Amino acid sequence: MLNPVWSSQQYKLCTKLMLYRSCILSNLLYRSECWCMTENDLTKLSFFYTKSLRKIARIFWPRIISKQDLLDHCQHEKIENIIVQRRWRWIGHVLRQDQNGIPRVAVQWRPEGHRKRGRPNGQDHSEKDSVSRGSNHGPVMGHPEDAGSGPHEMERICCCPSCQWQEGQSAQNEHQYDLVIVGGGIVGTATAQELISRHPQLRLAVLEKESELAAHQSGHNSGVVHAGIYYTPGSLKAKLCVKGLKMTYAYCDKHNIPYNKCGKLIVAVDPDEIPRLDGLLERGQQNGVPDLKMVGPDEIKDIEPNCVGLKAIHSPHTGIIDWGLVTKHYGKQFEAQGGKVYTNFNVSEFGLKVESEENSSDGLTHPVVIKAKSGMSPVISSRYVVTCGGLHSDRLAEKSGCDPEPRIVPFRGEYLLLSPEKSDLVRGNIYPVPDPRFPFLGVHFTPRTDGSVWLGPNAVLAFKREGYGYFQFSLRDLADALSFRGLRKLAFQHLGYGLKEMYKGIYIRAQVKQLQRFVPSLRPEDVVRGPTGVRAQALDRDGKLVDDFVFDCGTTDLGRRVLHVRNAPSPAATSSLAIAEMVADHVEKQFSL
Repeated sequence: MLNPVWSSQQYKLCTKLMLYRSCILSNLLYRSECWCMTENDLTKLSFFYTKSLRKIARIFWPRIISKQDLLDHCQHEKIENIIVQRRWRWIGHVLRQDQNGIPRVAVQWRPEGHRKRGRPNGQDHSEKDSVSRGSNHGPVMGHPEDAGSGPHEMERICCCPSCQWQEGQSAQNEHQYDLVIVGGGIVGTATAQELISRHPQLRLAVLEKESELAAHQSGHNSGVVHAGIYYTPGSLKAKLCVKGLKMTYAYCDKHNIPYNKCGKLIVAVDPDEIPRLDGLLERGQQNGVPDLKMVGPDEIKDIEPNCVGLKAIHSPHTGIIDWGLVTKHYGKQFEAQGGKVYTNFNVSEFGLKVESEENSSDGLTHPVVIKAKSGMSPVISSRYVVTCGGLHSDRLAEKSGCDPEPRIVPFRGEYLLLSPEKSDLVRGNIYPVPDPRFPFLGVHFTPRTDGSVWLGPNAVLAFKREGYGYFQFSLRDLADALSFRGLRKLAFQHLGYGLKEMYKGIYIRAQVKQLQRFVPSLRPEDVVRGPTGVRAQALDRDGKLVDDFVFDCGTTDLGRRVLHVRNAPSPAATSSLAIAEMVADHVEKQFSL
């Protein structure tokens, strides 16, 4: 991840590497300042490009290893902006075709503020001048002088003021879009994929504040494909989950994404849980969940030999999957259809252009301006914006003038990890019967696609919106949460439950004791501390969990151009493709696409 603050030593080394690279290219191309290259020529020079990037990556991106990752993470907005800091300028790049349709790339480097060598200020760039300068520098790779009048002949880039203005306009248009989606989680990328499939003629982009997609909730979860049992019949959550389950499996089959339909047992171990279990079965059947059935103790043993219970609901179509992998595949599909993904773009503000700059209609056609906290990220202009900000959805909404409520409160879930030699204790998902008195589901057994088994999680207040450990702390985030009356009311209502959850997080044996109700052969020595995740829980001011989708638009000129997905409640991952269709419908209606 790119460091937000660089020392002078880092600047010096980074600039030295980049200038070294540009000098090598110029020398290889016979010291020309403007040249033409075929794709094959670019491939020959990639060694020097990659060598410089690897040196920089060891300083700024230590986790990046492969060449492809380097190229993915070192796009123009990063590398070229480094050069801008040291008064070197990327003039532009143009993909052209010659008479036979052969693609060629033309590029130009020069120190900022320096004029072209060999041409006095104010002199027109004539064809004769172009040829004479070319002959002074000798033959150039891919240069038309080498090709003569043959079929691969191609003109050089003109550097006259008129053409330079056109190049500036092209660079300016590079970051203009018809629609921008803020948030590179599973809902944001699924929405982007759906919108670009419906409207391939539009320019779309996704802005993600981390260095990769699915960096938080989408990549830090148990990985369950839910069937839709728990939700109120007829509710939007129930309909989207049942539909999303089918769409997810169909999508994964089409794109060869691995998953496992390992099934799920919701087990009643106490007699007072049986009426609630019967109610769940009826609810799931009303929702249209396929092949649900109630099983007794013997059938429980057939499905899960190490599990005990009085009765259980068996859901054979519940599965497991890597939702982070799915999110990244959504992003790749989006890019393959012409979309653009910006990483390390932490949105700091939304603005509105009221007037266009000189010789530009940008303010009229793309009035929404999106700026990042990092000065090294480009300024994005767009006609419309959709935010799917997850843990920061309320703050993104505030930036465009919307109501700060419902407020997002982060809750951390801490998992235990079953030791590999004990991974055969469970075959599929084992869940408790949910207690309606408490806001969260309870601990459960979840096998993973990599063969590991996760146990848990508990649910405790996180001290930071992306705080995955007890010592990850943000004064702003914690003060924001504690000052909200909705959280204080929730904490007062469930004080005993909250203390118990904290106790289970500190003492592993306490959590294992609850898990032993379902698998008595589990022992504390069979588990170790595992991964954690943070859930974005939306709360209203009365301390109630917001359990439905919330879409929001402001009333100002800016607000009417920004649609916020304020809350996409669990199971958002399972329902992601169905949610994307719903969000796309809202976008088309709101913005008249």
